[in-house]
Amino acid sequence: MSGDARPAEGALPAGAVVVRAADVETLTGGPATIRLLADSEATGGALSTQRVTLAQGADGAMPHTHKLSTELFYVLDGSLDVLVGDRVLTAATGDVLVVPPELPHAFAASRDSTADLLIVLTPGVERFEYFRQLGRIVRGELAAESLLDMQDRFDTHFLVSPPWRAARSSR
Repeated sequence: MSGDARPAEGALPAGAVVVRAADVETLTGGPATIRLLADSEATGGALSTQRVTLAQGADGAMPHTHKLSTELFYVLDGSLDVLVGDRVLTAATGDVLVVPPELPHAFAASRDSTADLLIVLTPGVERFEYFRQLGRIVRGELAAESLLDMQDRFDTHFLVSPPWRAARSSR
């Protein structure tokens, strides 16, 4: 093979998924960029995954739980404040956090840092539409309360967390 030639791509083995960077849907709004990488339908229900980039000190997800899914956070770059149960901790570049079902959690870029993270939910839940809905909320097209009617659909159940509120208000 010479130059930039690449071998012809054939069909992938059953269950394999390749998402090309050029094909990733990217949502931008406010202080966040969300790259929709692979949803549950594409992975046969195994997982859904997104890449989230937050501006310095920006909120990511408000406190919530998942009834069915475990959520993994891998910090690609920066620093992230994370609610885990009733504790707030800081995760930095290279850190991994795994949150099992029913455990309250939330995340935001640390006050003095941006954050870039990979998020994986397993088993997968169709979540791309959830992130599109968030975009419509950020643009003022929908009220934030519109997510309340979709908590079961997206396995994202919102809650109040005094420790998270205290940690975020002290920043």
